[in-house]
Amino acid sequence: MMENAEAAAAAAAERSNKARLAIMELANMISVPMSLHAIVRLNVPDAIWQDGANTPLSAAQILSHVLPSGSGGDPENLQRILRMLTSYGVFDELLDNSGERKYSLTEIGKTLVTDAEGLSYAPYVLQHHQDALVRAWPLVHEAVLNPTSEPFVKANGEGAYSYYGKKPEMNGLMQKAMSGVSVPFMRAILNSYDGFKGVKKLVDVGGSAGDCLRMILHKHPQVVEGINFDLPEVVAKAPIIPGVTHVGGDMFESIPAGDAIFMKWVLTTWTDDECKAIMDNCYKALPVGGKLIACEPVLPKESDDSHRSRALLEGDLFVMTIYRAKGKHRTEDEFKQLGLAAGFPHFQAFYIDYFYTVLEFQK
Repeated sequence: MMENAEAAAAAAAERSNKARLAIMELANMISVPMSLHAIVRLNVPDAIWQDGANTPLSAAQILSHVLPSGSGGDPENLQRILRMLTSYGVFDELLDNSGERKYSLTEIGKTLVTDAEGLSYAPYVLQHHQDALVRAWPLVHEAVLNPTSEPFVKANGEGAYSYYGKKPEMNGLMQKAMSGVSVPFMRAILNSYDGFKGVKKLVDVGGSAGDCLRMILHKHPQVVEGINFDLPEVVAKAPIIPGVTHVGGDMFESIPAGDAIFMKWVLTTWTDDECKAIMDNCYKALPVGGKLIACEPVLPKESDDSHRSRALLEGDLFVMTIYRAKGKHRTEDEFKQLGLAAGFPHFQAFYIDYFYTVLEFQK
């Protein structure tokens, strides 16, 4: 009996120790995104990925690549950042015979390397951690106490979209971040989703710089007309793309007509009533048999500790904090109900990508 009691007490103590360790990790979790921000600002991934080779480098060697000659820097402090991010799978660490630590990129780290088109996930990291956004996070509890105003508004005095519109550098970074995320996602869609077949006129709502339309038109040349529809200040800076017309406007007022309407990461930033208004306008802009193709994050029915669930649930809180306190990521059934409320009788979901799901609403 005594041995059983001692074993039970030891097991309870071990569980308590693990719980305290876990809460310490969670409390210090801000170190992870801020360190990611730091290594992007310092161009560390591009320094390691030289001429297409994943070259293991020491912190001092990395600094010699990213800083002007003779400007020094502190390799010890950089190494502290690299070691922490290694524990999260961003870097691989190698100890050479002399005991010196060298770092190469994992598959995760490679997402931050600038590719031949000048794109990567690095701008996405920077976009999330700008001062105006960071100021909002200590006010997340305010979204619980009063959901009529976002933490971003409380921190900055106005909504995120209008704030971006007045800050050209923020608007530019947003476009670059969305391009870096959109291109690999669109490649996945175009390789496995055939819903664009038969479409001749395609409207991209919230198309930003027009990257998605450019890729769709290249894959599906039967789409003879593309309309990139976004806020006037956004499309004003969009590049010229053959076959694409940039149109400024407000999706809450009306949406240009087309055989199909495409949107990505639009519905998730609005409330249910606002989503219904957007989808109502989509319904009006489509002919009978036309379709709305919405690419959105779709929450799992049950919470778990998978990377996918965590990324989706974290993104949901990002929306709540920055864009709309009652905007949200939704489950598949919640999207289906929104479509039915807007008049779309047919709904299908295509799970194609690690983060986004293609939701097809047909009139």
